[in-house]
Amino acid sequence: MSEPAIRTADLGKRYGKITALAGLALEVPRGAVFGFLGPNGAGKTTAVKLLLGLSSPTSGEAWLLGAPISDGSAHRAARARVGYLPELFRYQGWLSAREVLALHCELTGLARSSWRRESDRVLDTVSLMDRAETRVGTFSKGMQQRLGLAAALLGSPELVLLDEPTSALDPVGRHDVREIIRALRSQGMTIFLNSHLLSEVELVCDRVAIVDHGRVVAAGTFDELLSGDTVRIRATGLTDDALARFGTQQQRDGEWLVIRGLASAGIPDLVAEAVRLGGRVHAVEPAHESLEDRFLSLLGKDA
Repeated sequence: MSEPAIRTADLGKRYGKITALAGLALEVPRGAVFGFLGPNGAGKTTAVKLLLGLSSPTSGEAWLLGAPISDGSAHRAARARVGYLPELFRYQGWLSAREVLALHCELTGLARSSWRRESDRVLDTVSLMDRAETRVGTFSKGMQQRLGLAAALLGSPELVLLDEPTSALDPVGRHDVREIIRALRSQGMTIFLNSHLLSEVELVCDRVAIVDHGRVVAAGTFDELLSGDTVRIRATGLTDDALARFGTQQQRDGEWLVIRGLASAGIPDLVAEAVRLGGRVHAVEPAHESLEDRFLSLLGKDA
């Protein structure tokens, strides 16, 4: 059980001249809700496809629940313990929720004698038990998303891969999915959440990795990734030599000096130092760095 739920080493994928993944290095601990973040086209869905055997890598290796994806038989056995909710899925509208789950029970290879019990269990988990016999065509987007999640939970998987599970949902639907993810985490399940919705990730994830152009550019807990408090000081009269006294976690923005990693308690001393060095301080704006700020800075974008 000490083996990570997911591990990749120099994992790469090319489509002709296009590089979708370039040396992806990733480690997802068991029992965590792990956010896999990046802009559209960063390689997130490609990575999921490689992990699930839906595509083959052109370089590197990955391990799914301890099984190398290059080992066909071991990988197939590991995939049987994995649930998957793709970003785009459609169910036949004339089927009831229970009939959809029965189809997925068969595809999963569950014993027919367990179908009813398993369907009831997952319907209860996603709060759709009262709609078990309702045609899927009458479901809202949020209900359809919850049904898709129910299908991914059949067989009590150890790891669930969710590809953009809340991107098309309204606030109520996103809240429902978040609550389900939290409940699964409390049961010890590992959740791999592939998303570009940073606000959603901040609410449910324990750890994140940010990927850009097929590579992980940062990974860790939020405390590890975010630099903490950021202070913006609008000051004039400070020379380059004086600015160097404030350390390396700073940058100039016109008359503004932006300093990262400074606790709020240190602001008075910072202002006093700026004045001592000959500066005139016109404004001070303390703020806490958000995941979006960090995300944009890593991608070289202006916040």
